[in-house]
Amino acid sequence: MFKRPLKIKKAIRIRFLLGVCIIILFGFFCKSPQQPNIIFIMCDDLGYGDLGCYGQSVIQTPNIDNLAAEGMRFTHFYSGHTVCRPSRLVLWTGLHTGHTPISSNARYVFRPEDVTIAELFREQGYVVGGVGKWSMYDAEMNGHPNDNGFDFWMGYLDQSEAHNYYPLYLWRNKSKVPLEGNVLYEKNSVNRGFVAKSRRTYSHDVMTDEAFRFIRENADHPFLLHIHWTIPHANNQAGRFLGNGMEVPDYGPYAEKSWPDAEKGFAAMVSRMDDDVGELLALLKELSIDDETMIFFTSDNGPHHEGGHDHEFFDSNGQLRGYKRDLYEGGIRAPMIVRRPGVVPAGSINDSPCAFWDYLPTACDLAEIKLSHPVDGISLLPALLGEAPPARDYLYWQFKGNNHDKIAVRADWWKAVRPAADAELELYNLQNDPSEQTNIADDFPEILERMQSYADDAVMPLK
Repeated sequence: MFKRPLKIKKAIRIRFLLGVCIIILFGFFCKSPQQPNIIFIMCDDLGYGDLGCYGQSVIQTPNIDNLAAEGMRFTHFYSGHTVCRPSRLVLWTGLHTGHTPISSNARYVFRPEDVTIAELFREQGYVVGGVGKWSMYDAEMNGHPNDNGFDFWMGYLDQSEAHNYYPLYLWRNKSKVPLEGNVLYEKNSVNRGFVAKSRRTYSHDVMTDEAFRFIRENADHPFLLHIHWTIPHANNQAGRFLGNGMEVPDYGPYAEKSWPDAEKGFAAMVSRMDDDVGELLALLKELSIDDETMIFFTSDNGPHHEGGHDHEFFDSNGQLRGYKRDLYEGGIRAPMIVRRPGVVPAGSINDSPCAFWDYLPTACDLAEIKLSHPVDGISLLPALLGEAPPARDYLYWQFKGNNHDKIAVRADWWKAVRPAADAELELYNLQNDPSEQTNIADDFPEILERMQSYADDAVMPLK
């Protein structure tokens, strides 16, 4: 038998070891941006203009501003809807409201055939957790988060209860967790039983602590975490019953301001949440998973005018027209910040029109999950990596039900809005008229016809 000389065998071993070292070093210095931990933070009724990095000059949000400085800030990002439940449904499924079963705040329970992002990630081997507002279940526990992809859930199941920041309990999976010291007023015609007269345990803080605990417990395993904070939504029942629905333990840096209490409460809510974002970033660094974690930060719809708060007080919609329940820009354009050190270009700005239904395909692309069913969204991963954003024809919204019948379409810089069932389709050019002040429908009949064709196409079955 032929035997290699000892020197040759030694040389082969050395080359082999050198090759292994090169591969390891290449993998270390050229880490794939795929399969990170993903944390999706969604506030409730936070306006496009409520953050310093989006032009807010009064409310202090240094940690979120830093998030934008270290990541990508989207300037034309849109929520799934202009109110809560349908916006969440869009986020979970990757379908816009032309294809979701509801397009209003009508009750909805997840069906077995609904495919959620949480289910897709759990099948991929991720641990999936969530805190905050759910909205998609009934009293018999049908549609529960645990039955729709979530290994862990802590927060509210019922949407109406989620507006009370001092409830009697929260849900940890399918068990009630009593909140110490909270006592409710008796239910009456003004207060539907969601207003506390004794307030000790603040639900936002409990849910935030649970989110941090989830991260600590799963730091060594890929995870998807949804943080659906209820801040700064108003407790509308408290607003009508007590005159102030902006429930917060203290007014923080705004305590001495000569503002109405509801405005102090609103500002304190936003800054309290900003402090929590700072703690989250510190936790990721402490656990040495900061570079492995992609953070999304957004809001479920435009700013509210409820609970004693006036959205104009802090210019919560910025230069945009409208607010919550409108399909003008102020009702649906939302802040969106994405951060992952070393992957998403720091301090970058993305002006491409995109929306909630893009999140599911984007996150699946990150986790290398192949979709086997059609969705309306497109993956924004190329844009997050600093490359050219993907092309698309249009974005579409409809608000049908609960005494509303509205639609909106955006294509490039063109925006069409039908604000009511008996109204004509309006047309705006957002590049020249970002505040949607001048309806130019009569001047561009061909563009208007194209926008109507997009609206017709948007409700056709997906292929």
